[in-house]
Amino acid sequence: MKSTTEKKCQIHGMVEPGFESIKQLYEHNMQTTEENSQLCVYYQGDKVVDLWASTTEDDNFSPDSIINIFSSGKSLEAIAMASLVSKGLLSYDAKITQYWPEFGANGKEELTVADLMRHEAGLANFDTSLEMEDLFTESIKKNNVGRIIESQAQIYASPDGSKRQYHALTRGWIANEVFRRVDPTGRTIGEFLREDISNPLKADTIIGVKKHEISQISEVTPLGFGTQFLESLKPKFLGRVTPHNIAQIIGSIIKLVPSIYKKVKAGNPPVFSGITGIGFINTPSFTMGETPSANTFSSARGLAKIAAMMSAGGKWEGTEYLSEQAWKAMHENPVKADMGGLTITRFTQGGIDSFTTCTPDSTHSERALNQGREGFYGWMGFGGSIFQWHPELDIGFSFVPTTLHALDFLNERGKRYQTEILNCIAKISKQKKS
Repeated sequence: MKSTTEKKCQIHGMVEPGFESIKQLYEHNMQTTEENSQLCVYYQGDKVVDLWASTTEDDNFSPDSIINIFSSGKSLEAIAMASLVSKGLLSYDAKITQYWPEFGANGKEELTVADLMRHEAGLANFDTSLEMEDLFTESIKKNNVGRIIESQAQIYASPDGSKRQYHALTRGWIANEVFRRVDPTGRTIGEFLREDISNPLKADTIIGVKKHEISQISEVTPLGFGTQFLESLKPKFLGRVTPHNIAQIIGSIIKLVPSIYKKVKAGNPPVFSGITGIGFINTPSFTMGETPSANTFSSARGLAKIAAMMSAGGKWEGTEYLSEQAWKAMHENPVKADMGGLTITRFTQGGIDSFTTCTPDSTHSERALNQGREGFYGWMGFGGSIFQWHPELDIGFSFVPTTLHALDFLNERGKRYQTEILNCIAKISKQKKS
């Protein structure tokens, strides 16, 4: 990543009146924390922020470039499952075996759809590595992944009895198997997303990239751990490019040590056969596979439009994407629980987190996750992406960067925009009342 003195950056796009401070913040952040990024926000059905920029002189980077948003895709798989609820084909309270009898092998017969969506299935890791090709749409339909899932047994590793453990990759694989068994035409989540969400909304959001779409991808670049540690030693006024100082980073890592130790002790095999390091995330074989929980490609424009549809109750421009009942069910019954020692989450039965106002006894990590994004629903992705919506204020929000800040565990870098959006809307509301 270039130093702040070397960066050349032209900000493209627009902000509507009342949101000028968002552009100022974006300009500042592009000079300090980003290489390429997109930011798009809808408010009450109107696009009020649409910004993109590159500091790498990448002429191919545009507002229509698609970027891996990693776990932000979890909210799209949640929308896919909610669509089945909308059609009366799925219930969150139902046991998964009602739709997939073979899933119940090895003691999994009592698991419900809600357990899975809340990251409480006890299946965060598999005892078998997958081949990249297993996740191609045609391989999924041959049950290549389904057979592996059927053979798994549950493992709950939390010492305090909590069942919640982040199913970083596996929730999407399991949900995809449920979805294709329930969908009347046997589609995968990737196929559903194209046909029922992305194409009608004209949103560039894809699970399972086709060969002819690979040229649209803007590759992600991990910010090295060494760079992040060195930057964290700097005070903010010297242009630190990371949102956290060294003490905050070390504190977060210490919290993760127990769960990392348990994984090592358990001897879990690598997720994919023959893969080491993080470089595989930019390979065609990975991008073309369906891992809804961690391998969705989208532009911020595409995500923000879908988020706007969700903030409006599942409807957009006269078309109903989710019934009122299904939309409500997706957002209902948030359960507060510790997510593997990292932070407290409040996942609903539909599989999205509910960001809430903190209380005096809230932990530091709870505040880091929630403060500044109160009232939003959704989730976020490894390294920085955010895809969330705010039903009460009717906000659809998306931030998509290409630079991955792996140690920004709770995506506070992008949360700055959410906080400022809420500030702008509060000022606009106050002006309307005066």
